[in-house]
Amino acid sequence: MRALTYQGPYRVQVEQKPDPRIEHPQDVVLKVTRAAICGSDLHLLHGLVPDTRVGCTFGHEFTGVVEEVGKEVAQLKKGDRVVVPFNISCGTCFYCQRGLTGNCENSNPGSDVASGVYGYSHTTGGFDGGQAEYVRVPFADVGPMKIPDDMDDESVLFLSDILPTGYQAAEMGEIKGGETVVVFGAGPVGLFAMKSAWLMGAGRVVAVDHVPYRLEFARKFANVETVNFKEVGDIVLHLKEMFDGRGPDVCIDAVGMEAEGSRAHRVLGLGLKLEAGAPTVIEWCINTVRKGGNVSIIGVYGPPWNFVPIGTAMNKGLTLRMNQANTRRYMPHLLEHIQKGRIDAKGIITHRFPLEQAPDAYHLFAQKRDGCVKCVLMPHGHA
Repeated sequence: MRALTYQGPYRVQVEQKPDPRIEHPQDVVLKVTRAAICGSDLHLLHGLVPDTRVGCTFGHEFTGVVEEVGKEVAQLKKGDRVVVPFNISCGTCFYCQRGLTGNCENSNPGSDVASGVYGYSHTTGGFDGGQAEYVRVPFADVGPMKIPDDMDDESVLFLSDILPTGYQAAEMGEIKGGETVVVFGAGPVGLFAMKSAWLMGAGRVVAVDHVPYRLEFARKFANVETVNFKEVGDIVLHLKEMFDGRGPDVCIDAVGMEAEGSRAHRVLGLGLKLEAGAPTVIEWCINTVRKGGNVSIIGVYGPPWNFVPIGTAMNKGLTLRMNQANTRRYMPHLLEHIQKGRIDAKGIITHRFPLEQAPDAYHLFAQKRDGCVKCVLMPHGHA
């Protein structure tokens, strides 16, 4: 089969790999119909995730058609269309029984960091991802969700990751109604966090970014106020003044380890690798949010440590919540939001490419060119 493969930092290519096969009776093999490039895939591309091995296939956001079925799979049959959560979860362990599928201990037993994840290095289990013609899906009765017959694949594609991730980000902010919310990052996860904040009853939502076309997209797609942090003197003071000098009730980090905005953090984290990426936005969140407020961290950071102002958080009485999204538990609820027209999930897609052009798509997305918000790959067709 044809599959995208990692060739080292900043280098990916499409090449032939062996077709995946049933390795366990609870597996299925999918023919991939759509695969998206996620912002966190760029961390892999840039060599920032430990134990990303040459030859591995990226891609943890995908839909597909069941091609082969393991003998213990009861819920799926050949020909079923499904969307697959990025977490690989067993459904029976301590964490899965508590709805924490992002922390499954059976899909990634060699590490205490997250569950198994498709296409996201050997740190998360070494599973090949879905930016390929075919992909193996373990624990097939647990994760995949059937796509309704009257819905196309792209309408539900982002139930695999970024929509539940953005929704959980807002939920962790404990938005009950009327709260003021600042979302750092106007990429796909940030956009869905903004939409979710409104669904939960937020009274005011502000997006912070530095790329003009992303801020304009956020204004139109999520109906939010926007701030370009490169156009204000001090982003923390600017945001505090927007909220009566106290700061907002909730700050959401939807950026992660490659944040702009601090030369020191970028040198330490991305250049010298003395911390796990650039935690600039965590610092901004802690310093911006009001005393007693909530900070929700959904941006991806690698282990083992970062330099963050935890003393400020303690003395301000903040609540900090974070996790990989527990995707599967949100999928039915968010499917209903899509069906009812409350969220136009595929409305963030700006570019589509055949699989052969995946390297070009990666570099377009990484360099934020041509108004790119979200790229979708089509392994068996043409854009």
